[in-house]
Formats: sequence, structure tokens, C-alpha cells
Amino acid sequence: MPRDPSAIRQLLARRILILDGAMGTMIQRQGLAEEDFRDHPALRERPGELKGNNDLLCLTRPHLIRGIHEAYLAAGADIVETNTFNATRIAQADYGLEHLAYELNRAGARLAREAAEAWTARDPERPRFVAGVLGPTNRTASISPDVNDPGLRNVTFRELAEAYGEAVRGLVDGGADLLLVETVFDTLNAKAALYAIDAYFEESGRRLPVMISGTITDASGRTLSGQTVEAFWNSLRHAPELLSFGLNCALGPRELRPHIEELARLAHCHVSAHPNAGLPNAFGGYDETPEQMAAEIGAWAEAGLLNIVGGCCGTTPEHIRAIAEAVAPHAPRRPPE
Repeated sequence: MPRDPSAIRQLLARRILILDGAMGTMIQRQGLAEEDFRDHPALRERPGELKGNNDLLCLTRPHLIRGIHEAYLAAGADIVETNTFNATRIAQADYGLEHLAYELNRAGARLAREAAEAWTARDPERPRFVAGVLGPTNRTASISPDVNDPGLRNVTFRELAEAYGEAVRGLVDGGADLLLVETVFDTLNAKAALYAIDAYFEESGRRLPVMISGTITDASGRTLSGQTVEAFWNSLRHAPELLSFGLNCALGPRELRPHIEELARLAHCHVSAHPNAGLPNAFGGYDETPEQMAAEIGAWAEAGLLNIVGGCCGTTPEHIRAIAEAVAPHAPRRPPE
């Protein structure tokens, strides 16, 4: 069963909480084949290639996904993210698997719930939490996909809201404690997710804490849809049940720090960060070591910038263990009055 929403708020008042690291990085380490993505009655005869659709592994290789959650919990994670980054019917349409969206979200949350419960049972004084991930989809509501037709859109707000609503139901039914709208590159997409979350809250009578995490796409300090950190915050600060606001992906910790500093100054809620393991190298990999990331993020914690911290692309349980050790001596950020 999901935990009492007040439990995580009580913990955040006492210490910096640790989010997990990259799911995709850990999956890539497994060297999976096409069959690993098809071992399910609904998938064996599907046309086209399914390899790379990592959300399917919640159905076809559940023990692998639960094992990744367990590895991050063993490394010190307080919060594990569900393997549902692309589990909306909009994103799954590329594979013709829209009909599996609800099932993928429910299965993803259930696997994370099982792992969190197992680790909480080992140490009841340290409860572990499940963040139900709502990714940005592969569409953008604010920008035209055709440079010659600025008014064109390949998705509508209604379509996004309906897809997110289905995903939210699956995540909550699977046992998520929190809802994490993450890697936001288009604020309008995020607003559709928050609209769907609020509609679910009103309809169901249940309310879960909500985390929001955007992504700064380059050195300009803006999201893909053109907003500065301050504009991004002001656009979404009204979110229902807002627990934390933060940034993830695209940048390493060194490049991300000034933007986290700005959020720490602005946000009346908790601040989160899960940066990449540095900037990508020429081969698309990430080279920043656990020790390098931990040194940088430890300085963030010492400066009073953080409430929740973890890792994004390129990070592993080794990174999360080092980060957890680096921030442990430091008090959490105190949100301004």
C-alpha cells in the first residue's frame, strides 16, 4: 500500500532524501536482445522491432527491473522511480502499443512498490518511497514539428491530458506514493500532466504529493520551449499537492549548479536535482565518476541548496552511494517563508 503522504514531508524536514539513478544506463548494461522485449503474450507476434522500448521490460523481464530498483535501494536511495518514462499511449504509439499504457504503468509501479516494501521491512525506521514517473512524451505542444509551418502541432493539450490521466491511474493503482512529472522540456506538456493529475485527485478523492523536474537544454539556461528557470517556476508553482520542484538531465552537476541555486532562492517548496554524470562524450556516454559527482553535489548540500538529490543519465548505484555519503552530513535546505 502507498505510504501516508505526510511521512515523506516529515523526513524532508530532517534530512536530504536520496533519489535513485538512471534506469536506462542500468538496462543497457544487460546487453538485452529482441526476445527480452517480447516475452509476453501480447507482444510475441507484434510486427516491428521492440528492442529499446524499455518500459516493456516491466512485463517481459520484471525480475530485471525489480533488481535495478533493489540495487539503488541498497546504494542508499530513499525514493525509486518507476520504469515508466515512455509509458503513455502517445509515446507507445511509435510501437503500436497504445493499448498497453495503463498496464505498463501499473506494472512499473507494482515492481517498485515490491522493492520499496522489501527494503522498508529490513529497516522500518527508514521507509522507502515510490515515485510514479510521468515522462515528457515524444511530442511537444508548444513547438511546430515543421519549420515551414509555425502553427502546426503534432499533439493537442487534450490528447496529452487524456494520455497522462490514463498513466496516472495505472501508477496509483500499482502503488505509487508520489507522482513525478520529470524531464520537462515543454511547459505546456507539463501543464497537461498536472491538469490530468488534478482531475484524478478530484475524481478519486485521493491526493498524492507531486514532484516536478524540468530540463535545461543548453548553456542558454532555458528549457526547449524557451523559458528561464524563474519563468518555468512561475508557470507551474500552482501545481496541486506540490512537494518539490527541480531540474534533471541534459547537464552535469557543474553546469546545473547555477540553475539549482536560482531555484533554491525562488521555490517555496522543496528543491530536487538529479543531474547527468557530466556532459555526454563523443560516443554519447557519460564519464563523470561517482567521486567527481559526489564532490560537486556535496558542495551543493553544504551550501544549503538541496532537499532531494539523485542522478540521471549515466549514473549508477555507485554514483548514488557516493552522493548519499557526500550529502549525509549536511542539513536539508529550508524553504523560504
